[in-house]
Amino acid sequence: MGIAVGVNHLSSRIVACGARARQQQTQAYPEEGGGGSPQELIRSGVVRAIPPRDAASALQAQGFRLLDVRPAWEWEKARVGGSLHVALFVEDTDTSPITLLKKWVHFGYVGLWTGQRFTTMNGRFLPQVEEMVPDKEDKLLVACGEGLRSMVAVRILHKGGYRNLGWLAGGFNRSGDGDLAEVEGSAKLRYATVGGVSYFFLQLLLFLQVFGKEN
Repeated sequence: MGIAVGVNHLSSRIVACGARARQQQTQAYPEEGGGGSPQELIRSGVVRAIPPRDAASALQAQGFRLLDVRPAWEWEKARVGGSLHVALFVEDTDTSPITLLKKWVHFGYVGLWTGQRFTTMNGRFLPQVEEMVPDKEDKLLVACGEGLRSMVAVRILHKGGYRNLGWLAGGFNRSGDGDLAEVEGSAKLRYATVGGVSYFFLQLLLFLQVFGKEN
């Protein structure tokens, strides 16, 4: 029991570390004026907050479509079958000296541990969603790993005219094994944000958890 509790605690810390890094990343893109902040949209009920335990019901019974806004490398690890995917952030491929310096700093402080690449806002996010979902009355449940990037996304979508939006509260990181059906990929959905050195620590912790249950 002690091993299992310790493993759960440490694995949660690993996931939280990546979430903090992405929070700093999203804060680097200030909100434009007008339209209300994401928090205001959710608090007022304009955008509906849906916890992962209720996501299956929202998708199957209430007519929502899942829009995954994580970058491609997280989506490839684990994803919900049949979901839509448009990345809010994409890898920054700029090779200017200033950007290269930022990439080195990012790698030293964040990338090596979390595996997160240096990204930039996807300037075609809204047009790409509009291509996939031209009817702006469609119900979209917007999701990411921990709920931060999807918060930014729902504001962009609301300003772009989408009026039936849901937000996966806490993101996939808060989901349990049975919350979302037909998960595809090589990893558990709640661990898809974990990469870099922390990924190997996580694998060791999960092994110890299984070992602890067997002994």
